[in-house]
Amino acid sequence: MAMLVVVTEAVPPRLRGRLAVWLLEVRAGVYVGDVSRRIREMIWEQINALAEEGNVVMAWASNHESGFEFQTYGSNRREPWDHDGLRLVRFTPLEVK
Repeated sequence: MAMLVVVTEAVPPRLRGRLAVWLLEVRAGVYVGDVSRRIREMIWEQINALAEEGNVVMAWASNHESGFEFQTYGSNRREPWDHDGLRLVRFTPLEVK
């Protein structure tokens, strides 16, 4: 079992309901829980199937150097970036109109 955090933005209500079955919604769109790897992978499958145009980040405790891992779904200004084996986040610039 490992701590899991899921943060959603602009996702359909049915995905929010699915996440609430397995995790506790501590703020709007922020879910936490202590789940097994199998449940975490099932939650990620649900996110991929139901998130539509929204975006999601899922982070969980692990024994990596940083102490956690994460993955994302959808577009967001924050993008995962691998730097010499360390997973970081970088910002994409705003589009100027």
